[in-house]
Amino acid sequence: MAKETLTIIDNRTGKTYEIPIEQGTIRAMELRRIKVSEGDFGLMSYDPALMNTASCKSRITFIDGDRGILLYRGYPIEQLAEHSNYLEVAYLLIYGELPTRSQYEKWCHDITHHTIIHENIKKFMDGFRYDAHPMGMLLSTVGALSTFYPEAKDIFNPEVRELQIRRLIAKMPTIAAFSYRHAMGLPYVYPDNDLSYAGNFLNMMFKMTELKYKPNPAIERAIDILFILHADHEQNCSTNAMRSVGSSLPDPYSATAAAIAALYGPLHGGANEEVLRMLMEIGSKDRIPEYIKRVKAGEFRLMGFGHRVYKAYDPRAKIIKKIAHEVFEVTGKNPLLDIALELERIALEDDYFVKRRLYPNVDFYSGLIYQSMGLPPSMFTVLFAIARTAGWLAQWNEMLLDEERKIVRPRQIYIGPEKRDFIPLEQRS
Repeated sequence: MAKETLTIIDNRTGKTYEIPIEQGTIRAMELRRIKVSEGDFGLMSYDPALMNTASCKSRITFIDGDRGILLYRGYPIEQLAEHSNYLEVAYLLIYGELPTRSQYEKWCHDITHHTIIHENIKKFMDGFRYDAHPMGMLLSTVGALSTFYPEAKDIFNPEVRELQIRRLIAKMPTIAAFSYRHAMGLPYVYPDNDLSYAGNFLNMMFKMTELKYKPNPAIERAIDILFILHADHEQNCSTNAMRSVGSSLPDPYSATAAAIAALYGPLHGGANEEVLRMLMEIGSKDRIPEYIKRVKAGEFRLMGFGHRVYKAYDPRAKIIKKIAHEVFEVTGKNPLLDIALELERIALEDDYFVKRRLYPNVDFYSGLIYQSMGLPPSMFTVLFAIARTAGWLAQWNEMLLDEERKIVRPRQIYIGPEKRDFIPLEQRS
């Protein structure tokens, strides 16, 4: 039977090293054994952007990018999107199992009754300029929550940790909706405990003069599914930020603020906004061939296509495409849909895109849905953050309880000048 090891011959010294292989990986620290001399530091691996480095062991999310598979705790994303709801999925991500009836009812009750935010938080948000970006407001306000709940620093107290998890999942939609109302110059709308998680978010966003807001069931369900699809996605940029910052053991509000900051970038959470801009720039179907020609010439990227992990059709994109048509039955068809469908058709047939395995990803249709619901592009990433909060907290919780946890501290390859002597200012030429 073959040994689960890797044999390395160092041609500099002629020495042979046997490195254990565990779950398809080798531990980078094993490379430190490979030295030219006793005083040598030893080998390191060099992996910009962590393209092929596993930074943790996790039981939360599994992705097979070549086959287009996404599992939350072993459950296919397609089944969860069809049969579950966001709060149930959030429970699954954090605790590892689907809740029983009593667990689910208590979980929903706890989340629902933590949606109200402190009045001083509202005053804090009032301090932002009228044109402040909602993501900037969300990022700052979530960070500020740590000052309202100083006990949150006691992160190894299970009861304290559980309370902060509930608070964050509950308050994120409230803060997000308040940031939208602030940007629109509208009065804040308080949570309604009679509504679902998604329905309450729509209430806080769009309620005007009616005594009781009643969300459209199709829109409410679409928001819920979109939240499920965005709830977690393995070790992406913002999750890596959550774990990295969390490894220094701050409160979860500070770590979540760091994750939101990572999500803020156009290459991560802002990608669906970029898709919408691209579709608007194209403007009509007859301009697509010229646009595709310029993409092939390397002038710019085709936004919403391709993914660092998926080399097949993103399973979330298939679900979102179906949701889009259901939403458009309520809102009317988005005029940009025909452009999107034609772009997708070309990308799936054109050898240039097929060879590069550039399939539509989760961002391609989500922006169209949000726009049709009446949301401005500045809010798209905010909705992503609401959904991803459950995943961030699941990853943070797992990281804290990991026996191998250490503060994250990557190595570097120094390529600067060697040691040199300081020259006084008057002697420098």
